[in-house]
Amino acid sequence: MLAVLFLGALVFFVVVFRVYGRFMSKTFQLDPSRKTPAETMYDGIDYCPAHPAVLLGHHFSSIAGAGPIVGPITAAAVFGWLPALLWCVIGSSFLGGPHDTGSLVASIRNKGKSISSVVKIWVGDKGGFLFLSFSTLTLILVVAVFLQLSAMNMAADPAVAFAATVYMGIAVIFGLMIYRLNISLKLSTIIMLPIVFGACWWGKSSPAITEMFTLPLTTWRWLLVGYIFLASTLPVWLLLQPRDYLASYFLYFSVIIGAVGMLFGSGQFEVVLPAFKSFTGSIGGFGEQYLWPILFVTVACGAISGFHSMVGSGTSSKQLRKETDSLIVGYAAMLLEGMVAVIAIGTIMIAGEVGPGGPMGAYSRGFGKFASLIGIDPVLGTSLGLLAINTFLLTSLDTATRLTRYHIQEFSGGKLNMYVATAIAVGGALVLVLPDTGSVPVWAMIWPIFGSANQLVAALALLGVATWLAKDLKADNRWLMYPMWFMLITTIASLILLIRDHVTAEKPSYILIVLAVVLMVLALLMVREALKALKGTEVPVAKAAADGGAK
Repeated sequence: MLAVLFLGALVFFVVVFRVYGRFMSKTFQLDPSRKTPAETMYDGIDYCPAHPAVLLGHHFSSIAGAGPIVGPITAAAVFGWLPALLWCVIGSSFLGGPHDTGSLVASIRNKGKSISSVVKIWVGDKGGFLFLSFSTLTLILVVAVFLQLSAMNMAADPAVAFAATVYMGIAVIFGLMIYRLNISLKLSTIIMLPIVFGACWWGKSSPAITEMFTLPLTTWRWLLVGYIFLASTLPVWLLLQPRDYLASYFLYFSVIIGAVGMLFGSGQFEVVLPAFKSFTGSIGGFGEQYLWPILFVTVACGAISGFHSMVGSGTSSKQLRKETDSLIVGYAAMLLEGMVAVIAIGTIMIAGEVGPGGPMGAYSRGFGKFASLIGIDPVLGTSLGLLAINTFLLTSLDTATRLTRYHIQEFSGGKLNMYVATAIAVGGALVLVLPDTGSVPVWAMIWPIFGSANQLVAALALLGVATWLAKDLKADNRWLMYPMWFMLITTIASLILLIRDHVTAEKPSYILIVLAVVLMVLALLMVREALKALKGTEVPVAKAAADGGAK
């Protein structure tokens, strides 16, 4: 069963990448000879051309986060593995992939500006302001969720905490080797990767390291606050880009282990999770919820994610060397994330239930079983699984913090420096994770609204790209508008149910209630502005200042 599902998903992804990718390349008029913002606006801090392998590592590591693991496992455990699997495969191919690629291309055609700036140019000032407000609030939610989950992971396993710390230090050295000492990427990779991979084993086998890195959740949370502050303000080539590149190898390794487990584990492990359980279930500590819309927002990054549009238009578009690389960085990375989601569903299929440690615990235990098939001790394999999750989390966390800093600076019209803007971003996230939420974990409280807000950003980003496509490239945008309407209706419905659940809860979170209402209102206003812009035929006045649209 596991092998059939894995091979089916893999073949499907390969076919759609070739066929649908060719369609998108033609529609977006990708031209490898056209100079990108990384070249024309080079500054050595944010705009910096990157080798495609390095940029794919950064982009894939950044977009993955905990979404393709926590979301699909949570949804599959509640509703059954089949609906979660189908949504991951179909969503990644025809919703998430076009969303990610379109956001990236629209950004590079508009000076590498953020998706909110693209919306401002092609929808109008009011639409741009509404999208910027919405995306900033969503990014603060992303930072809050990933900060809490990263701290939980590091507090749960000292070996994981040690390896993650090694990643951070090695990344700075790696960046200096590549960009200041001019050591080749290949040689630098050969030198650094054994250190990175050996860190987990060393941390697991050394009692001194175990004792040193056994710290409470609160301590790890504050240490991570310091790390993301640095990651947001240091030049991208010094920490963010090299860390994500090195981390990507571990993520690829985790995908390979997952593939081995799915392909050869069918005869070893019994599938105990039903294919379909129920049309209703409880997620996040609340009452009965429905398969639609809850499954589609719970799966989150495993199928489509608004956060990806902010990564693609926030950091990746400023590092893209050639326009044609956008298919690899945008579409292939989303399909690869879809495979991660398929593997995550495989781990819960053999576990049957989430169990101790939540979805991350279920994934790491399943990963340990998969790793045992190639001779890795299951205990070490479980730690490797946790490290894989933590690698996903940290790369999304530091990128999200930098993106939030960009958005806050854009809000201020450039009046706030990056240090003040970063402090505001981190402070907003801490407001959501520090209050005591009783018996329900912080991540479980925030995850439903994170999923809803994240998917709503995806709908709005699709709308923004569709508007740009129609008004600048004069192309048919229905293949983007249909997914947009599905995600818009689905996420608005989920926000309404979330508000209902919090209002009737024994201990309601009024911060999340107000935030949900604000997000819903902002989204509806933004849709109204975009539809008005689409009805018009004139090119926006702001286009003259953009100096980057396709000719």
